[in-house]
Amino acid sequence: MWEWRGPAPFYFMTVPEEIGQEIKEQSAQYSYGWGMIPVSATIGKTEFQTAMFQKNDSYVLPIKNAVRLPEKLELDKNYKVIIRLGSTL
Repeated sequence: MWEWRGPAPFYFMTVPEEIGQEIKEQSAQYSYGWGMIPVSATIGKTEFQTAMFQKNDSYVLPIKNAVRLPEKLELDKNYKVIIRLGSTL
């Protein structure tokens, strides 16, 4: 997980490139514009909905505080995430 420090901090996880390539191959059927792909994701016991976007050679998953804090996620650590493409927001 990494932090983008803009006007407000935002947290993200970058999908491994090989999985990002699989997502890219399927992205046209799920994307709702600007390359955003709606997803349902699960980290630990927390399931949430968001939209991933492409960055460099993979995709980035935004991590909400409602997920980050209860799951005690830390910066610069890797986590197992279950991602389901195409979930409605």
